[in-house]
Amino acid sequence: MKIVATNKKAFHDFHILEKYEAGLVLQGSEVKAIRAGRVNLKDSFIKFVKGEPFIFGMHISHLQSANPHFKPDEKRPRKLLLHKKEINKLLGKTSEKGYTIVPLKLYFNHKNIAKLEIALAKGKTLHDKRETLKRKIMDREARAAMKEY
Repeated sequence: MKIVATNKKAFHDFHILEKYEAGLVLQGSEVKAIRAGRVNLKDSFIKFVKGEPFIFGMHISHLQSANPHFKPDEKRPRKLLLHKKEINKLLGKTSEKGYTIVPLKLYFNHKNIAKLEIALAKGKTLHDKRETLKRKIMDREARAAMKEY
């Protein structure tokens, strides 16, 4: 599994509850651009349109070596491929207040197919974010002290 892009901001802003693996509908040279690492997941989010999941705000840059006459829109909404049971479960959960779906990482699986790991998440409050940072700093200091000892 080769990880191409991660969304570190999602782990900072949300409590991750459940993770899912989704396929992507891509056009033209977008797969080549993903392989080259020209992807940004930072401000992307997942929304349901007519009962189908789409990812909005995922930026895939155009490659210079690709066909210059066919340039797909870099921030266009891309359809996600999930099983019907997973779609229904996510639709039910996101209709509740406070739940959202966020992309976590983009990678190529063992069959060399681009996959997106998405998660059902609940937003963190400012207090939770501070608590997470404190815990992370304390863990880092403890590991450093154990290493010195």
